[in-house]
Amino acid sequence: MIHELRIYTLWPGKVPEFLKLAEERAMVIRGNDYGNCEGYWFTEFGSLNQIAHLWSYEDLNERADARARLGQNADWNSEYVAHVRPLMRRQQIRLMHPRLDLKAPGGEGHIFEYRYYQTRVGEAAAWIKAISEAMPARERHSPNVCLWQTEAENPNEVSHLWAYDDLAHRERARAAATADPDWQAFLKTSGSMLEEMQNMLLIPASFSPLK
Repeated sequence: MIHELRIYTLWPGKVPEFLKLAEERAMVIRGNDYGNCEGYWFTEFGSLNQIAHLWSYEDLNERADARARLGQNADWNSEYVAHVRPLMRRQQIRLMHPRLDLKAPGGEGHIFEYRYYQTRVGEAAAWIKAISEAMPARERHSPNVCLWQTEAENPNEVSHLWAYDDLAHRERARAAATADPDWQAFLKTSGSMLEEMQNMLLIPASFSPLK
C-alpha cells in the first residue's frame, strides 16, 4: 500500500472556490476510480490558503497507471484542471508507506493534526519502530489515524495524523500524553533521532471521507 499526500498552496482567498470545484467536479469525475480518496482538508492555522488531500493505491505501479488514465480523461482536464490551475501557486506531494493501518476516528466534526518530522539520516526506520511500540500509550489520550514513513521526496521523513474533537481537546490530550510516564520514556529515547518537527492543523472539507 502506498499513500500520496498532495498539498496545494493557493492564491489568497481562493480556498472556497477550490473546494467547490473539488466537490462538484473533481470528486464527481474521478470518484475512487483513480485511487481512493482517504481525506480532504484545508488549513485555518499556521500556513493559510492550503489544501491537503490523501489518496491510497495498492502500489506505485497502480498509482502510475491511475494518474496516466486520469490525465487522459477529457472531462477531468476541461471541467476541473483548467479551472483550478489559475487558483494554485504551488503543488507538493509526499509518497508514503503506512506503517500502522489508517483508521478513521469515531463520529464526525474532528480537527486533524498532521505532524511531519525530519529524522537524522538513516534513523527513520528506528523512529518508526519506537513510536509503533509506544503507540498504545499515546492513544490513551487521543486516536492516531495513521503513521507513515516517506518514500519520496524525503526518505528521512516520518509523519503521523491525529484526530481531536476540537482545539481544547488537542491541548488536553497533548498535556496528558506529556505527563504519561510511558510516553515520556518514548520521548526520551526517540528525541535524539530527530532534526526538525513541523505540523499542519487541518479542517475536513464537507466531502472528506475522514471527518
